[in-house]
Amino acid sequence: MKLAHYEGSCQCGAVSYEVDVDLDNTITCNCSRCQRMGFVLAFTSKDQFTLKSGEQQLSEYLFNNKAIRHLFCKTCGVESFAYGNMPDGSQTVAINVNCLAGVEPRALNSQHVNGRDM
Repeated sequence: MKLAHYEGSCQCGAVSYEVDVDLDNTITCNCSRCQRMGFVLAFTSKDQFTLKSGEQQLSEYLFNNKAIRHLFCKTCGVESFAYGNMPDGSQTVAINVNCLAGVEPRALNSQHVNGRDM
């Protein structure tokens, strides 16, 4: 795994964070949420993620089996990350790569996941 350090935020900047994440293992998904939102996602452990600002600006959306805490900015509506658990129970953060400074998400070699049929 090749972790690198990034800064990320929502569109308006009210929510900001720092994260160490491997962008060599990004995914796109066609589930009912990811496809509509156009996410390119990367995953990292919760201890590699630091919310710098905006905790009070976050609103939560749960759907399907309610296992992923989709968090979005109340001001601009952008979901820049989500909290969840891996199958082994460890905490993970799904990073919306579109929200990372200095990264061109469409240039990454992302693996497509068929979330629609899961």
